[in-house]
Amino acid sequence: MELPTNKAPHLLAPGTVGAIDVRNRVFAAPLTRGRAGPTRVPNDDLVQHYADRAVHSGLIFTEATTVSESANGWTNSAGLYTREQMEGWKRVNDAVHANGGRIVYQMWHMGRAAHSSFLGGEQIVAPSAITINGANFGSDGVHAADGSKKPYEEPRALTIDEIAAIVEDYRRSATLAKEAGFDGIEVHSANGYLLDTFLQSSTNKRTDAYGGPVENRMRLLNEILDAILTVWDADRVGVRLSPNGVYNDMGSEDNIETFTYALQQLRARDLAFVHVMDGLGFGFHKKTDAFTLEAMQAVYQGTLIGNCGYTRDTAEAAIAAGNATAISFGRPFIANPDLPFRFAHDIPLAESDPSKWFGGDSDGYNTYDFAEVAEIPEEQPTASVIKAEAVSGSSVSGSSTISTN
Repeated sequence: MELPTNKAPHLLAPGTVGAIDVRNRVFAAPLTRGRAGPTRVPNDDLVQHYADRAVHSGLIFTEATTVSESANGWTNSAGLYTREQMEGWKRVNDAVHANGGRIVYQMWHMGRAAHSSFLGGEQIVAPSAITINGANFGSDGVHAADGSKKPYEEPRALTIDEIAAIVEDYRRSATLAKEAGFDGIEVHSANGYLLDTFLQSSTNKRTDAYGGPVENRMRLLNEILDAILTVWDADRVGVRLSPNGVYNDMGSEDNIETFTYALQQLRARDLAFVHVMDGLGFGFHKKTDAFTLEAMQAVYQGTLIGNCGYTRDTAEAAIAAGNATAISFGRPFIANPDLPFRFAHDIPLAESDPSKWFGGDSDGYNTYDFAEVAEIPEEQPTASVIKAEAVSGSSVSGSSTISTN
């Protein structure tokens, strides 16, 4: 449905992200919600959830989705490494496309942020044997597979052969993603998960080809991109970065230099986009000055998607200034599946219930309503409200730490 654009003419305008056409620049950020169940296969609740947000959004990023069984570490999060999971995501994608939406798969390996209970008791992995210090970002421990809180565990350093196997996991998952009908994929290299810990100097103390200078620390991300690009065209592939984030005990004194190099390298690949958590609302490490969206765009000079803490008006300003092509919104989309519609018509945003952010059933996941036409202020042009119809045929009345991944 076409929305009036006068309230945010840049944010609500159509455009392109690589080869992906988008109806507006209000994107749904990746949010870990833990609703896929123990098989990690997308179910009816996920079909409905994503279908709802496809009615008005320009683009949807999936929740962080693991690329292999050994990449897991979050209760009931979704995966994409089996045929069953691929078929589940195909149902989601079909529902999104039926509502005119676009959807990108976010590829995830939890690395040292996991707990061994998710891995059959096997030790968690990282570039180096450095344990997360929860005190640095206000965390009292990690969730184990049984839901209990445990102390963070010491990871072991991956071997060269294991790194090669992880690269293959990404390629295999990217192949399944194409079969599932995604519009694109995003490599999650942010928020203290595996690829971020390889990139940052504070968590990578290796002395081999994957450690030391930034060129080596970026080697794993580059090898994963090389593998993915044998399956996908570059104009449908993006990367997620978080140069300012402290979540999962991240942040390095050379982050400006590290992420400047990373942005330059990614720009040379002519990818569809780079998706950055430039906002500080998810925690700032304070080891450098903040790497602003404007400064990142000066380096990247391409399609940047900003994220974290934006309002309609600050998002409009960022795009109007040429610092971003689009902005992704996380938590606002939880209780407002029709967020662009509300932005377009000055309708107040609903508030979500934080106690229902993670896990559970459809309550707090698919129980938030679409705004009604009667809520549009009188001076606004009216537009009919479309409600999604899930592939299963169930009627949908609507429904990103919460981990923004």
